[in-house]
Amino acid sequence: MSEWKTSACILCECNCGIQVQLGGENDREIVRIRGDKDHPASQGYLCQKASGLNYYQNGKDRVTSPLRRREDGSFEEIDWDTAIAEVSQRLLAVRDQHGGDKIFYYGGGGQGNHLPAGYSTGIRRVLGMQYRSNALAQEKTGEFWINGQMFGNHVKGDFEHCEVAIFLGKNPWHSHGVPRARAWLRDFSKDPARKMIVVDPVATETAKFADIHLRVKPGTDAWLLAAMVGMLVQQEKHQVDWLRQHATGLEPVLEAFAHIPVADYCAIAGIPLEQAQQAVDLVSGAASVAMFEDLGVQMNHHSTLVSYLEKLLWVLCGNFGNPGGQYIPASLVNIAGSGLSSRNSPVVGAPIISGLVPCNVIADEILTDHPDRYRAMVVESANPVHSLADTNRFAEALRSLDTVVVIDIAMSETARQADYILPASTQYEKWEATFFNFEFPDNYFHLRKPLFEAEGDTLPEAEIHARLVEAMGAMPEHLCGELLAALEEGGRNAYRERFMQAMAEDPSVADLAPVILYRTLGPSLPEGAAAAAPLWPIALGFAMKEPASLSRAGFEGDAFSQADALFDAILAGHSGIVFSRDDQDSSWSRLGNEGRVRLDLPAMLAELEVLAQPPALPTDEEYPFVLMAGERRDYSANTIFRHAGWRRKDPAGALRICPDDASRLGIAEGGRARITTEVGSALAPVEITERMQPGHVSLPNGFGLDNEDGERSGVAPNELTSLEHRDRFAGTPHHKFVPARIEAVA
Repeated sequence: MSEWKTSACILCECNCGIQVQLGGENDREIVRIRGDKDHPASQGYLCQKASGLNYYQNGKDRVTSPLRRREDGSFEEIDWDTAIAEVSQRLLAVRDQHGGDKIFYYGGGGQGNHLPAGYSTGIRRVLGMQYRSNALAQEKTGEFWINGQMFGNHVKGDFEHCEVAIFLGKNPWHSHGVPRARAWLRDFSKDPARKMIVVDPVATETAKFADIHLRVKPGTDAWLLAAMVGMLVQQEKHQVDWLRQHATGLEPVLEAFAHIPVADYCAIAGIPLEQAQQAVDLVSGAASVAMFEDLGVQMNHHSTLVSYLEKLLWVLCGNFGNPGGQYIPASLVNIAGSGLSSRNSPVVGAPIISGLVPCNVIADEILTDHPDRYRAMVVESANPVHSLADTNRFAEALRSLDTVVVIDIAMSETARQADYILPASTQYEKWEATFFNFEFPDNYFHLRKPLFEAEGDTLPEAEIHARLVEAMGAMPEHLCGELLAALEEGGRNAYRERFMQAMAEDPSVADLAPVILYRTLGPSLPEGAAAAAPLWPIALGFAMKEPASLSRAGFEGDAFSQADALFDAILAGHSGIVFSRDDQDSSWSRLGNEGRVRLDLPAMLAELEVLAQPPALPTDEEYPFVLMAGERRDYSANTIFRHAGWRRKDPAGALRICPDDASRLGIAEGGRARITTEVGSALAPVEITERMQPGHVSLPNGFGLDNEDGERSGVAPNELTSLEHRDRFAGTPHHKFVPARIEAVA
């Protein structure tokens, strides 16, 4: 058995530290796995899902050489020189004929590999690509917009120290989101001084730990939250003195909620007034409240409004910048952006929030004769054909494009629609990292070294992007030579001076910085960590922005000294390092809006009027059920696990339904049901459970993948979801609220 090697799990944003032993043929298998006790956040914790990481590393449909589509639709292997040359020529041709803004970029990340997004800036700038999107636009852009308006930054809840924890459409038992989630839930529930509130229509594992489970009717969260905020205002339970000191726009909010019909709204949500009052009393009386909203509401009706109401609930009680309240983390890279929308998509006119086009409009941006339609697409580390609404329409959109280039490790549903597939090394065959760095008061970063040599002819994305930039004739070779000479003669100080001078002389250097750094600084880095080169200017930027946080974490000196020390520590810290140590004042220094929380968002206050109308509950005979398309379960994950063999439970992805509905429809446990929506139909085995309310059913996420051997396990949820059902502000989809019909199948 080999020695234990350090890395990280890549299944959720927590990216828990792991230790693995390798074995099998040529030591190409992950044969044992355990938590890494030296990891700053996870501290040895690991959930059961990580046990399947070898299914990712050694997937059956791995692509190991560049592929080009033939006229008959099949693929042929080509060498890298041919692939890079032809891809560059075809993308340049689209740019020259139609404009670079007609080339769309999707992806560049995932739960574990964020460095490709940085490297993609090279070809995006060379080609003049202006529009992009990724999975965050499926989930978080409504919340990003609210955060940007209210705080000018990204906020998180301090669950480690809070007195009251609230989970809204969130089941951390499966979706995590807080370090050591399952251990934390157990410990928190045993503390008599701390209370938990869960808002969820499903009786989840997390709800079983809750002191109060507000089991709303599906899609009615906005009514419940408006009622709770109304209670705070009408009963004068809000912190007036704190708000007048730390917030603006209080009076319009008080006026808007002064006459909310609290009892009526609670009834609409299906929550007894007394239970809602109990929750409000807990929130208003607690010394600290931490709250986490997630996909259960972010992929549901009125999602942007819900994000606003959720934040009003804890802000009105003074829970910002206090121990156990909400904080603003010191992030190396702000992946959430500002949340502000300054422009719209070219065809549909959808708002672009944090730089991301709403996923539900991409197909409509393509399948049109509009002169500004997208003509080509580069998809990287993503599988939008499977993960976005109305799978068939999105596949049709890809097929209609002039050129589709996919950079990925597997023959995914999206790759099957490509003209070229450029095979990437897996996350365990290259240097990689994520920028989900949200912890407080200590924040950490984990650069992972490879566990394996690259398989076949695969390349890390850093090398792929560098070759593309070079093939497009955009790499500044003379500057690269000068930078290499400066590094050799004067070390990093001389290198930095020449690099900064070059950026001042030519702004395009900044656009190409990742690939320039990779080609020049990269070869000098220890253990072959060339792909980590872009972290050097990121460290410098953080040192210039957050010197006090760095100093408290042990990095002393001026900004240049701090940055170099941080960069070296990142390269050497294979279990992750603490790069920031904060106090409560740090959140206030990062708060936008001149250091005050903005409460009155006119668009959201006006949106309260929609609550005067009945909720959009399915009542017609054609689609009388609400389908939750994509529930997190014990053995469900994103499409990173393409082989079903890792699933020890529910291998076929059962449709969950309550006993009364099953009995009425004549469906037995283990029987089959047909699920029909306005865009598709599918068959699934049935699990009868009290978890579900009457009229509410669910299918798990991550199922329905088509493997190379023709095997399909379970239902692909987005063959049942509609592009038309989306939030009218952010465009986020209603995957958790799909009108459906359920029928027994003999």
